[in-house]
Amino acid sequence: HRDLHLSLRRQRQMCIRDRFMSSKKINVKSVFLSDLHLGTPGSKALAIDGFLKNIKAENIFLVGDIIDGWQMAKNPYWPQSHTDVVRRILSKARKGANIYYAIGNHDEMLRKWLFFKLKFGNIEIKDRFEYKALDGKKYLILHGDYFDGIHSGFPFIAHVGDFAYHFIINFNKFFNKVRMRMGLEYWSLSKFLKQKVKKAVDALMKIEKSVVNYCKSNGFDGAILGHTHTPDMKEIDGIKYMNSGDWVEECTSLLEHHDGSWELYRYDNKHWFDQVKDEKS
Repeated sequence: HRDLHLSLRRQRQMCIRDRFMSSKKINVKSVFLSDLHLGTPGSKALAIDGFLKNIKAENIFLVGDIIDGWQMAKNPYWPQSHTDVVRRILSKARKGANIYYAIGNHDEMLRKWLFFKLKFGNIEIKDRFEYKALDGKKYLILHGDYFDGIHSGFPFIAHVGDFAYHFIINFNKFFNKVRMRMGLEYWSLSKFLKQKVKKAVDALMKIEKSVVNYCKSNGFDGAILGHTHTPDMKEIDGIKYMNSGDWVEECTSLLEHHDGSWELYRYDNKHWFDQVKDEKS
């Protein structure tokens, strides 16, 4: 009975994985994604792997918080699906894609090694990058914690906030399992709270203002960040501000098409409940 149960479980997980892999193929110049938070139960690793499998890009920018070192240090969590994402990225590099990894606050352990100029074949790891896009503009690429006063000035508060965020994410998973049984769609509690709490909105606006001021002072036409888990694409005082979102809830990325246009791309989220089922088993 145990062998039969394991066999059925593997078949179901493979079916779920195949559904994630069946999305349309996308051919672009560059793709920007951030805040995968691999190493945490909240990471939508199956969705990330499915998205990367179907994307063809000359440049892949990983804009920080790819691996969550904070949570891994406290509660190690690393299922096979997270290994698959890492292998997918390495496979893209082996096939010729340029991988640019901008370090974030959750994977800040890599910053102590920047002295050695980390470059492995087509994979380069730095604190920030400059990118000349097809639209002729020069973009600053970095995670964004540099502009966050809490993370740069009050790290203890940042860790407390991180604990609270992951608590909400874990509660949200339980909450949405109940919604799933009731036939309801996925609903994000943390996103709802973030939109309703004035201080969170004010903090986001301060980060955006700091980014714009920095770009103006340093000759950048725009910036591409992660960190806030708030996907966005807009112009502020003549500076193009873009945020790639996250792969804990939003499942978004930024795409630069071959004609020079930009797209804020949201991965098809109809399989999110399947991932909840997969993680439960």
